[in-house]
Amino acid sequence: MKNTALSHKHIELGAKMVPFAGYNMPVQYEGVNAEHETVRNAVGVFDVSHMGEFILRGPNALALIQKFASNDASVLFDGKAQYSCMPNGKGGIVDDLIIYRVNAEEYFIVVNASNIEKDWNWISSLNDLDVEMENASDNYSLLAIQGPKAAEAMQSLTDVNLSEMIYYTFTHGKFAGIENVMISATGYTGSGGFEIYVKNEDVEQVWNEVFKAGADFGIKPIGLAARDTLRLEMGFCLYGNDIDDTTSPLEAGLGWITKFTKDFTDSEFLKKQKEEGVTRKLVAFEMIDRGIPRHDYQILDASGNLIGKVTSGTMSPSMKIGIGLGYVTKEFSALESEIFIEIREKGVKAKVTKLPFYKK
Repeated sequence: MKNTALSHKHIELGAKMVPFAGYNMPVQYEGVNAEHETVRNAVGVFDVSHMGEFILRGPNALALIQKFASNDASVLFDGKAQYSCMPNGKGGIVDDLIIYRVNAEEYFIVVNASNIEKDWNWISSLNDLDVEMENASDNYSLLAIQGPKAAEAMQSLTDVNLSEMIYYTFTHGKFAGIENVMISATGYTGSGGFEIYVKNEDVEQVWNEVFKAGADFGIKPIGLAARDTLRLEMGFCLYGNDIDDTTSPLEAGLGWITKFTKDFTDSEFLKKQKEEGVTRKLVAFEMIDRGIPRHDYQILDASGNLIGKVTSGTMSPSMKIGIGLGYVTKEFSALESEIFIEIREKGVKAKVTKLPFYKK
């Protein structure tokens, strides 16, 4: 099992460590609910250095991205990031990812930790355009500094005006005494903040400075368990749960990142699927009766017939009710549709609702 450059820090801080995507990762420190509240109301720091980073360079870098990505990366400009996914040639999804345009001939791509090798092999298989590819995953650490107080708490560490950074933009600058750090106004929590990409040898200095700068703002380290409850309250998909090699972007509600303004892997198949309509859809639901939905629980209709399954579920720390995502047959996908989650062999009432679950 791999360690991140900060694993020893988490152990010193008393984090509960678990294996995740081949890494020794902190799942929680003081408890999921307390950590969740810290990010919703103040500022918290996640070590997400297990994520994968690829760099694509050359005059055909964009052309390669346009082949493998469902979104249209031609609209990107220097300093702009874009959420996308990679269709797998069979109607499913290889992975979801973020594409950062550094300049016209250099793109920085961030992929899920569990898919680094799979994604690298997939992109390589499509690279007949002589694009230079670098797998920089083992060289970079990534800190996600998230919460409404993130900009104010971190401003003393950089000359970059953090409060003026627009969502899904990024820049390079000095941060916590380190030159040429990539500062990205992205995150997976719905509470605002930044993601800081830094070389492994510099991350401990950055971590220490971040906690010093944030001390007056109630900054705390946050584990992966709260990351999951935070992203679920926003309805953000998690690869391996809500999307995978068997789910199409259209079934998953990712039509907004599936652009038919260009040809890409599976574009003809997906165009046809859009015209004909999907037979199942990923929906958000909240429990009406008491109960906590969990991954793989069955979803039933009022007569007890199987209509789908839960892909992600939890007790929402912000709303204090059970919430979840799951695929259901199309006729049960309309807002307010009554569905039942099978919990301990009993159908517990829920309703299809609109995202995000959590409204600020």
